[in-house]
This record gives sequence, structure tokens and C-alpha cells, in this order.
Amino acid sequence: MRTRPTLTWAGPGEPLPRTGTVADVAEIVAGRRVLVLSGAGLSTESGIPDYRGETGSLRKHTPMTYGEFVASEAGRQRYWARSHLGWRTIARAEPNDGHRAVSALRAGGWLSGVITQNVDGLHRAAGTPGVVELHGNLDRVVCLGCRRVTAREELDARLRAANPDFGGTATRINPDGDVELAEDVVRTFRTVPCTSCSGVLKPDVVFFGENVPRARVERCYRMVDEASAVLVLGSSLTVMSGLRFVRRAAKSGKPVAIVNRGRTRGDEHATVRADLPLGPALTELLTVLETSLPSPTPAG
Repeated sequence: MRTRPTLTWAGPGEPLPRTGTVADVAEIVAGRRVLVLSGAGLSTESGIPDYRGETGSLRKHTPMTYGEFVASEAGRQRYWARSHLGWRTIARAEPNDGHRAVSALRAGGWLSGVITQNVDGLHRAAGTPGVVELHGNLDRVVCLGCRRVTAREELDARLRAANPDFGGTATRINPDGDVELAEDVVRTFRTVPCTSCSGVLKPDVVFFGENVPRARVERCYRMVDEASAVLVLGSSLTVMSGLRFVRRAAKSGKPVAIVNRGRTRGDEHATVRADLPLGPALTELLTVLETSLPSPTPAG
């Protein structure tokens, strides 16, 4: 039975920090080595929906879980059929003003690093170096047997060859590249195994119900410890995957600024929370920092 991932949470019942402005966020970012933690809300302006906003995809579909993928050939067939149609929409997406502003902030020395919960690769496409992709990237495929990692383009060519007559109309794209597709169409799809060991192929992303690799988590903790503040962009922080880094920063007394449409699970830890559209807000933040406040040492 597929279990729907968490949509909401029970708040602490305490007053939230006041809703701030871009200028308030700039005061936290100015002169600091700030760590960005970004989520699906940053990519909505690139045409990729989020998970938990008012129109988030989790309100309409239940994504593939790790347990179902590894246990069920039918589940893998369903995932790859739908993803085969959907991932190219993700691959064609372009960075938006928010991604470009983050890249400029990093180049100007305002940021110490970027952790993203997104699997769309848009931070890298915008030119931001050294991004830690917490949940992996749809551009890669991993074999669950021999652990060989290959390019998604390579798998796409093999799937096209195995399914020359595959058709169907995707009715909705989801943040993980999954789409809605009729079940009778799904059942005509042929999957392919690893070319090295004939093992099961999986996108190199963290599914719901799967753990982020421990070494990656530890690297992110170190990034939090080395930063002077944390800036959350477009994440509801509903799951512990991202929330733990905000909690760690707050516990150590570091400022936390959150820019997101709507409430987040981390609001109680926020020094400033701003309910603003990401692209315009980050573009304005960059302008404020460049024109009004002292610049830190440029990033190396």
C-alpha cells in the first residue's frame, strides 16, 4: 500500500516571527558567510511544481516510494514509464531569476555554500559551483546491484530503443520528473537492466522512505557549522531531511532567514521569515547587498 508523504505538520502554537522584508533578510546576509538551503519553491518559476504548496503535487498524486520501487517489478515499470515521459520536461527547464541571484550571491562572496533539496540541477545550470544535491539528481542513474552510475541520457536512448512505439500523453509533471499516465499505457512499457551486471536501475535520487547517504548528511552538517547564518529558500521544511540543518543552526545561535510562500515547519527557528515570491525577492536582495551594504571577501 502506497502511503502519502507528509503534507502538513502540527505547529508549536507559539507566535511566529514577524513577516519580514527583503531589507530584513539583507541585514542577516550582509557581511556573513551564509549557507543557502533551497527547496522546490525556488524552481516553480522555471515551470517545475513544488510538493507542498497550495497547488503542490502531493495534493494530487502519491510519488514512488523506495520500498515499492525495490520490491515490485510493476512499481519499477510504472516509475520508468512515467519518468521516461516526464524527465525531459525537467531536463529542458531553465534557471530562473532566483537561481541566477543565488549564483551571483555566491560569486560575490555573500554565500559560503548551497545545499539543495531539488533534483532538477538548476543551481548548477545557473553556474553555482559546489552545490550539494541533498536528494541527488535526475541526470544520473545508479545500479542497485553493482552501484555503477551512468548518465540519464544513456538510459533514455536504451529505453527509446526498447520502446519504439511507446506513446501516451502526460497530464501533469511532478517535481521528481514523474507524470500522470494511464495505467494501460504504463503496462506496455519495457524496462531495461544495468549493462554491467543486469541489476535494477534506479534514478540517482533519494525516494520518499529512503535515507540520504550518511556521508552527504555529515558534509551538510559541516557546512552549517562553518557558516555564520542559514538562508532557507523555497522550502516548507516539512521533512527532517532539511529541517535538521535549520535546527542545528538555531541551536548554535546562528541567525536563520526563511524566504518562502507560506508557513514552514522551521518558522519557530527563524530570525526573519519573509513570505515573498523567490525570483523577485532574491533579485532585490542582490541589489540591496550590492548597493547598500558592505561586501564580504569574494568567494574563492
